[in-house]
Amino acid sequence: MNQQHDLVMPVTAIDHSRGPAHAPVTVVEYGDFECPTCKQAAPSLKLLLSRFPEQVRIVFRHFPLEEVHPHALCAAEASEVASAQGKFWEMHDLLFVNQLHLKSNQLQHYAEQLNLDMARYTAEMDDEIYRQRIREHIDGGRRSGVRGTPGIFVNGQIHDVSAGMQSLFDKVAALLAK
Repeated sequence: MNQQHDLVMPVTAIDHSRGPAHAPVTVVEYGDFECPTCKQAAPSLKLLLSRFPEQVRIVFRHFPLEEVHPHALCAAEASEVASAQGKFWEMHDLLFVNQLHLKSNQLQHYAEQLNLDMARYTAEMDDEIYRQRIREHIDGGRRSGVRGTPGIFVNGQIHDVSAGMQSLFDKVAALLAK
């Protein structure tokens, strides 16, 4: 087994996840809110959850490609601020819906839409308190072999979705059939 293609950071309770912790299949996505391919992948990942309820868990980790996506890091930070107020997935979905509008004043508008505590939002964004967590995600992704987004892992092994998401559904179905 090639170590570079295995997930080096195991999934923990502090990861952003949808689906049951006991699910036999865990899909980890290293994503970027400004990446068009990640935006396209998001509905497929939701569909995967609905197609295999109780059998699949989806985990999202940050992998902002700052050199090509200038707003991705701030968007990741905004999602973490929302997470601290119990609204990570709501912000996740809003950021992808509004992918072409991720400037800081727009991020603030999404926080207001989600009824976040705005004083806390502003302070946490200004202090960049989640930047280290995001950097840890990026580092873990790189050490796991992620080169672009979305970087997808199925039960700890990298899975190429460059040809489309159908291969992910096939892989999950095959694992569940075992």
